Amino acid sequence: MATQTVHTDDAPGAIGPYSQAVVANGFLFTAGQIALDPATGQVVTGGVEAQTEQVFRNLSAVLRTVGASWSDVVKATVFLMDMKDFPRVNDIYARVMGDARPARSTVQVSGLPRGVLVEIDLIAAVPASR
Repeated sequence: MATQTVHTDDAPGAIGPYSQAVVANGFLFTAGQIALDPATGQVVTGGVEAQTEQVFRNLSAVLRTVGASWSDVVKATVFLMDMKDFPRVNDIYARVMGDARPARSTVQVSGLPRGVLVEIDLIAAVPASR
C-alpha cells in the first residue's frame, strides 16, 4: 500500500514525530488538530469556542491540500477536556459541517497537548481527481 504524507503551511506543523495527515487507499487520515495558530505556533486565546474555530480552520487547510472538503469527511473524532463544552463545540461543528453528516465520536479525555480544551481528527475520502 502506497502512502503519501500531507503538509501545508496553512495548518500548524506536527509538534511530534508524526505527519499532519497521510493519504492511503483513497482516504485522508488527519492527525488530531489542536488550536494552534499556524503563523505563531501558539494556542489561540478565548476559550473553547475560539479554540474550536481554530481547530476547524486548521482541518480545513489540511482538507484543501488534497482537494477535499467537509462533504468528503466520513468520520470525525472529537476529544474534549470537559463534556460540559459539548453543546458549544457541537454548535460550531454543525455550522462548519453544513449538510455533511459524517460518523462521529466524541470523548472526554483527561488531558490534551499544550493544555488545549478540544482536539479533532478526521478521515475523509480524497476526490478522484487528486
